[in-house]
Amino acid sequence: MTKATVQRPDDWVASLKGFLGTERKPVEHCELCYAEIEREHDHLIEPDTRRLLCACQACALLFDSPEARRYRRVPREVTRLQRFDLSDAQWDALLIPINLAFFVHSSPHARVLALYPGPAGATESKLALDAWDDLAAANPILKELKQDVEALLVNRMDGVREYYRLPIDRCYELVGLIRSHWHGLSGGQDVRAAQLRFFEQLRAQTGEGGKADA
Repeated sequence: MTKATVQRPDDWVASLKGFLGTERKPVEHCELCYAEIEREHDHLIEPDTRRLLCACQACALLFDSPEARRYRRVPREVTRLQRFDLSDAQWDALLIPINLAFFVHSSPHARVLALYPGPAGATESKLALDAWDDLAAANPILKELKQDVEALLVNRMDGVREYYRLPIDRCYELVGLIRSHWHGLSGGQDVRAAQLRFFEQLRAQTGEGGKADA
């Protein structure tokens, strides 16, 4: 005699949803008006807290101005700075403890902040302002960075020399990748692979494609 299989009610409901094709994928919402938004959507940043919010296009347009106070719309354009001038001595003078960092002009602090990713998230480094002024003098494009929403990302890991002007949310994306993939004291191979994939995507986005060695 064959033993009958007992199906739990929740299994039956899940099977029916799958059969009917009615199970919906997770939907993202604007964090201001709660309207549904696409997977690719705008972000806002709250300068005082550095908190990022997902936004629909209508809400994002409300804060698309340098005069916006509570929130600022984050741009999307990424530019690789091929002619960026940064010597090893200048880098050392910036007092960054690792070879990966981003720099953003903070309106609440009225100065440039230097931050680097790690297992605890984004850590602020004490930036030598005279060293930054020298760097800005050698690279006038730094004076064009939009405060709070754009950053200079420097990648000098493993002998690489890469410099990007990019939206601040991409910097925090990198921070999140490193934090979520970090294992042990040194990070491990997973975090290294995540970093490599991130910069491969930036190169492809800026027309500098090419697969990096893992």
